[in-house]
Amino acid sequence: MTFDRRVKIAPSILSADFANFGAECQAIEAQGADWVHVDVMDGHFVPNITFGPATCAAIRPHIKGIMDVHLMIAPVDPYIDAFATAGADVITAHLEATPHIHRSLQAIRATGAKAGLALNPGTPASAAEPLLDMVDLVCVMTVNPGFGGQKFIASQIAKVAQLRAMIGDRPIHIEIDGGVDPVTAPLVAQAGADVLVAGSAVFRGGSVHNPEVYGANIRNIRAAAEAG
Repeated sequence: MTFDRRVKIAPSILSADFANFGAECQAIEAQGADWVHVDVMDGHFVPNITFGPATCAAIRPHIKGIMDVHLMIAPVDPYIDAFATAGADVITAHLEATPHIHRSLQAIRATGAKAGLALNPGTPASAAEPLLDMVDLVCVMTVNPGFGGQKFIASQIAKVAQLRAMIGDRPIHIEIDGGVDPVTAPLVAQAGADVLVAGSAVFRGGSVHNPEVYGANIRNIRAAAEAG
């Protein structure tokens, strides 16, 4: 996993056809997706239940590139090894999910996976500053976590810019999760984000039988971000 700051589109399979996950992962990659984003929710830390390590292990053979696993769960630590074993390239934990986030980030890196730190909309950028030397990615939630299809929270753009200034020349990605589309993509890219998670904006209107729509959606988001 080579670091670069080019815009990367990471479709969230939360918006995919759950009965066709393998084919959906293959389709979005064939249509230009850079990463595949897996939103793991536990019904406790967030008000929804989605996938576990078994799902990640099942789709891993269908993903050629980066599997980006976002843990919206608490506790985090007991499950890190299982997601790493399932093939996660990036494992992101929420700062708000544990009083011992530094230890969680250490544990993620110890598996060989890249460590991500996610911040809820109500958490300031300054909370990440003491942890930047422990992370490979900071995920800025631009919706409240738990459900796809929510409206983008514009106040988070300033947080992205603050993080970008803090990070400086360190090889740390800034990821945006929530409400990304061709309208919001240039705003966050201009502020310094380089990994854009998009669910409904990628999958809307397409299917594994009509994957060209995914490609058009991905290209539109990427072009808007790069123009920004």
